[in-house]
Amino acid sequence: MNTKNLMVPFVAIVTALFLVATISAYTYNVTGDLADIYDVKIDGLSADNLDDISVIAGETITVKVYFTSAEDASDVRIKAEIEGDKVDVDDRTESFDVEEDKRYRKTLTLKVPYELKDELSENITLNIKVWNGDFKSEIEDITLRVQRPTYNADLKSVSVAQTVEAGESLPVDIVLKNLGYNELDDLYVTVSMSALGIEKTSYFGDLVSIEVEDDDEDSASGRLYLNIPYDAEEGVYTLEVEVSNDDTVNSVIKQIVVKNDFADNVIVSTYENSVAVGEDASYDLIVVNPTNKLKVYRIVTESSNGLSSTTEQAVVAVPAGSSKTVVIIANADSEGEYNFDVNVFSGEELVSKVTLNLKAEGSKVTNPIVVLTVILAIIFAVLLIVLIVLVTRKPEKSEEFGESYY
Repeated sequence: MNTKNLMVPFVAIVTALFLVATISAYTYNVTGDLADIYDVKIDGLSADNLDDISVIAGETITVKVYFTSAEDASDVRIKAEIEGDKVDVDDRTESFDVEEDKRYRKTLTLKVPYELKDELSENITLNIKVWNGDFKSEIEDITLRVQRPTYNADLKSVSVAQTVEAGESLPVDIVLKNLGYNELDDLYVTVSMSALGIEKTSYFGDLVSIEVEDDDEDSASGRLYLNIPYDAEEGVYTLEVEVSNDDTVNSVIKQIVVKNDFADNVIVSTYENSVAVGEDASYDLIVVNPTNKLKVYRIVTESSNGLSSTTEQAVVAVPAGSSKTVVIIANADSEGEYNFDVNVFSGEELVSKVTLNLKAEGSKVTNPIVVLTVILAIIFAVLLIVLIVLVTRKPEKSEEFGESYY
């Protein structure tokens, strides 16, 4: 019986010591009077020892702050801030209200700055602040150990012109550096503009890790060329540069402006024409070849009920960087307005389609008597004008001679 009586206070003492140890393990050096911050978790790990959590440079971490409010307060916010040697990053919650003696949890996200130069890892500081206009509570100097990623092929530099003309080659200069713990084997770099369907890949070899301490072997540079199509439309395009191997993938996005003075292979001098029924209407099409080699184009005209169309040259060869004019002929059998298409092919590819318009009005003059009458009327008018000129012309005065008698 005495033994049982002794066990009760012993168990109570052990339980009390365990509770004290547990509470002390989660005790933070909180200053201020708004909140009792009793736990801070970083990616699910409690930062109770303030210096035993490791994070990866360049990655985004989740910071959860647990606290008990010491006041009734409105417009409360929480800020989590990482202090680096060169860069500070922070995140803040929206404003919220708290009530005294109630517990709360808020979540923030931070991107770990990459400030490792020659070190595999180093320390950074995380600070937490809960505040409003009247009160404030803080935890300072939670130490985080920043490590390099296991594999990290960093695109240190991507140099490319902001504008390029269609048909030209776009050079892309690339500098790579191994910023990871381990060596990078068999790196490939791919440059692409998916909207234009163009891509180029090149092998960049291996890069040693930082531990080797060889600046010449942990970086590489090179140049890739993208050939912009001659028929690319003017506009802003996305250029993606991607470096990859079996262990890692990294990419950079650039915006490129493509200019094109000859986005269309066909230039039309006039799209509309008006003629009498049965008469031929002609249209001039200028076929342009902006490429650097000879191109052969097929011209195909379309006809419809009441309208026929044709071309003087169904096949036209255009030298590099030049143009040729093709004449399209159309006529209508009856009055009305007609639209017809002219298709320009390069091989089997349709490179341009032009829609032309024909208005047929009245009838064609074909009566020879009417034509003869018009011609005689013109001749009569000309003769009349000549006669009027002759009649109105004043004759020259002749010299007068007189006789004298003596």
